[in-house]
Amino acid sequence: MALFKVSEPEEVDMSFWEHLDALRPRIIRSVVAMLVFMVVAFLFGDALMSVVTGPMSSWFPTNRFFAWMADVLSSDVLRINSTPVQLINTAMAGQLNLHLSMAFHTALLLTIPYLLWEFWGFVRPALTANEQRRGRFFVLQVSMCFFAGVLFGYFVLAPLSVNFLSGYTVSSSIANMIDISSYMSLVLNMTFVCGVIFLLPVLASLLSGMGLLTADFMRKYRRHSIIVLAVLAAFVTPPDAVSMILVLIPLYGLYELSIAVAARGEGRYQASLNK
Repeated sequence: MALFKVSEPEEVDMSFWEHLDALRPRIIRSVVAMLVFMVVAFLFGDALMSVVTGPMSSWFPTNRFFAWMADVLSSDVLRINSTPVQLINTAMAGQLNLHLSMAFHTALLLTIPYLLWEFWGFVRPALTANEQRRGRFFVLQVSMCFFAGVLFGYFVLAPLSVNFLSGYTVSSSIANMIDISSYMSLVLNMTFVCGVIFLLPVLASLLSGMGLLTADFMRKYRRHSIIVLAVLAAFVTPPDAVSMILVLIPLYGLYELSIAVAARGEGRYQASLNK
């Protein structure tokens, strides 16, 4: 229980250099954690490659689900990533750079909860006791939302995007030979972008707790938000209706969840003003 013990903020003004001195050991520990995870990830490069290429493989859960749906509905339109795609490397140091990039991004992904914990430890002394108590689950909440978005991007958005882009041709005379770095950039961008997008409820909680956002405001502009979310879904997905709808539904669910979160944050803000 000492882990979440609430302490009163110190009534001591610190200079810029004193803040920097307090931040330095946290940065060093974060870098060391990143390096440790990166070394471990580098040693398991072959296994990581299987994870990265998963969305284009027939054994991938999402691809198997759509294959099952295609069999049930007798419609091959729903079958995705059924044709093998050959990935190639076109640079002398391409595979080494690929290996290092996979290790770095894996380390970054695994270290995010610890980075958040160090950040929370740095800002917590400057908060009031009430703010410290409300934010004691900050690391857990942000980590859960981010990783939920990462899983959504990896298991839903990535295979749909790979299926569309790898099979798209402007002319039958041009064959698709996908470079591995291009493929990996697509998968990583999809997963990390979705992770950031899924932080919307956390942002709503933060802004409402500061009195900058209200649930009524979000309800008032609900229709406008649907248009914005539809544009966002169209931007991050391949240009087909099925992919867009599959992304729009959870995005709208996040918006409704953010309204509920904002309502709670608004209540806490009003209670703090009445004290």
